[in-house]
Amino acid sequence: MRKVIFWCALTTVLALSLMPGPMVPTGMGFWDWDKAQHALGFFGLTVLGLLAYPQKPLLRMAVYFVALGGLIEVAQWASGWRQGDLLDLLADTLGIGIAVVLWWAWQLWFSRSKPSFNT
Repeated sequence: MRKVIFWCALTTVLALSLMPGPMVPTGMGFWDWDKAQHALGFFGLTVLGLLAYPQKPLLRMAVYFVALGGLIEVAQWASGWRQGDLLDLLADTLGIGIAVVLWWAWQLWFSRSKPSFNT
């Protein structure tokens, strides 16, 4: 069931990221609502991915999610109706990083075996 939830969330993120949409309200400087959406979206997607595939190496999963964020930005740039943005990728990476650190800390504190960052 976790895998189904993860793949549904991934499909939703991809669809929302690539469909034409209205301008996202901004006005809070670097950390405007758009960047918060990116960070929160990739935080949630990373947590769901780690829950769905807990046996996968943590850093490898993080790299997969950063690559996904990069591919989404390239696809947005190529679409003609969206803009790719490196700051969006940075916000994605921040959300991924927070999820990975919290996951690692959770594993460290609450599991019998120490987690590994093996790739």
